[in-house]
Amino acid sequence: MRYTDRKVAVLGAGLSGTAAAHLLKDEGATVTVLDSAEEKTILKTTIEGLRARGIEVICGPEAERDAARYEMVVLSPGIDPASPLGKNFVAREVEILGELELGWRSCNAPVVAITGTNGKTTTTELLAQLLNACGQKTIACGNIGKPLSDVAREGRDLDVLTVEVSSFQLETITTFRPAITVWLNFAPDHLDRYRSLGEYRAAKLRIFDYQTTDDVAVVNAAEELPPIKARAVTFSAYQDRADFRLAEGAIVYSGQEVLRLSDTKLRGSHNIENLMATLAVGLARGLSFEQMVPPLSAYQPRPHRLEFVRELSGVGYINDSKATNLDAVEKALLAQSKPVVLIAGGKDKGFEYETLRPLVSEKVRATILIGEMAERIGRDWSGVVPCEIAVSIADAVERAHAVAQPGEVVLFSPGTSSFDMFKSYADRGDQFRALVHALKK
Repeated sequence: MRYTDRKVAVLGAGLSGTAAAHLLKDEGATVTVLDSAEEKTILKTTIEGLRARGIEVICGPEAERDAARYEMVVLSPGIDPASPLGKNFVAREVEILGELELGWRSCNAPVVAITGTNGKTTTTELLAQLLNACGQKTIACGNIGKPLSDVAREGRDLDVLTVEVSSFQLETITTFRPAITVWLNFAPDHLDRYRSLGEYRAAKLRIFDYQTTDDVAVVNAAEELPPIKARAVTFSAYQDRADFRLAEGAIVYSGQEVLRLSDTKLRGSHNIENLMATLAVGLARGLSFEQMVPPLSAYQPRPHRLEFVRELSGVGYINDSKATNLDAVEKALLAQSKPVVLIAGGKDKGFEYETLRPLVSEKVRATILIGEMAERIGRDWSGVVPCEIAVSIADAVERAHAVAQPGEVVLFSPGTSSFDMFKSYADRGDQFRALVHALKK
């Protein structure tokens, strides 16, 4: 077995860390999982499952002070190397790799890796549905669904792996080489983790590091990228020089119309580019456009990304809880043709919402602000649009309901993370949806 008798520390007892610990145990390692959180805050079944296999679990301050010797450290993507737990191990002279790298080393199938500030999940799911429908067995995994280490443990008979990858996962790769990479876009995000926008971008660009001329890179033609070794296939909803481009309501490749947008259930220019990227990967995988069009047309958008919830008294309510950065809010606003009552705010990630002032002035009639960012956003948009601060999501929905007029849209597009008030963006969106359905005329 690959890691027989090696003493390994896994940092983080979340989904990725747990998957890594079990994979290492399968491979013969002596494993210790360390997490800064108190044991009582971690799922009981997670800890019991680890300990049942002889995996030691250390939680709280004791984990941050752990001085035991390890031959290798696996870092979960959610653990910031600059955190006390991370610093305790990063400073040591020991091999450090991430869960993505660990899983990759134990997977036999080729990988399609998708990254970008926005659109990763939609594109990953689109691609997985497309490939399976066309007879190429795959699973959507990585930053969504199962961690790559879990997929490696299962040893499923797959033709290809469709892997969503985040900057956090890419920070710690050392050999990760996708046969096909997808670079969707880049916009400010995660400034609560990275010291600068350049540092964040550098982490994402690592997706190309180990590709060769035998590989393919599907890239947004509007992005200025450094030289890459892989063969590039470009797409853009805005530029005619791309391999996949937009013309008269259809996606076009080499002058050939391949997919009419009216035949799909996805809307917005960002989703047009997600479709283009998916088509480009399918083409690189040897599929014809005739094969690809039916599954792409059948794809149903997932919840929380411009999800229409209901119409009440002439007001439409849209759940865009997946919008966790300013670029996503911008795309959501651009997709609206009616005046908007915008609910925004959440965890303070260091964003300056002032950059959205012109678009907010054009599209938004009123705003309801929530979370840690509420007062900052109110200052950034002062004089542009009326702003109210709500104490909860329930309060925000009630205020929006009172303010909105027939013919307008209430758009819940927070523009930042949810962790100051909610378990996740999905929890946040589910609560919004339930509150909207509970509204009375």
